[in-house]
Amino acid sequence: MSTKLSQDVSIGENLRILRKRAGYSQEQAAAQLELMGISMSREIISQMESGHHNIRISVLLAFKQVYEVDSFDDFFVQQEKGGDR
Repeated sequence: MSTKLSQDVSIGENLRILRKRAGYSQEQAAAQLELMGISMSREIISQMESGHHNIRISVLLAFKQVYEVDSFDDFFVQQEKGGDR
């Protein structure tokens, strides 16, 4: 029995919501990642959030720390927009 995989889910909108909940601008988030040794710019974060840039697992792990996310599920489930700052 074969299982067909559905189209990849874009997590860009969730990244944007989680970044705003953490109180960071794109520039501030990029600076935090740089402090962790991950080369990043505001432009790349913008591209990730708009779904135009692939996200490496190492960057996702860093976002989890920077945005203080408890579970990786937060990156993949639909987020409530009401929590935006």
